[in-house]
Amino acid sequence: MTDELARRCATAVHVLTPQGEVLAAGRASLCVLSLIGYARLARVWSIPPLVWCVELGYWLVARHRRFFSRFLFRSP
Repeated sequence: MTDELARRCATAVHVLTPQGEVLAAGRASLCVLSLIGYARLARVWSIPPLVWCVELGYWLVARHRRFFSRFLFRSP
């Protein structure tokens, strides 16, 4: 792993595809969705302008992780 990639991985999730392509943030999330069995959903959300919504949603959640974790992942 290069220093630049390590720095980028600190701010967003990254996926290395079997073809050698590096995907980051929302597109990486869509790749994971596809790999775990939601290929049709991932394909639909990969079409512009929907992919832009995925990227915006990823950006919002990534920038406010603490806020979302307080409400979504609370112990009973």
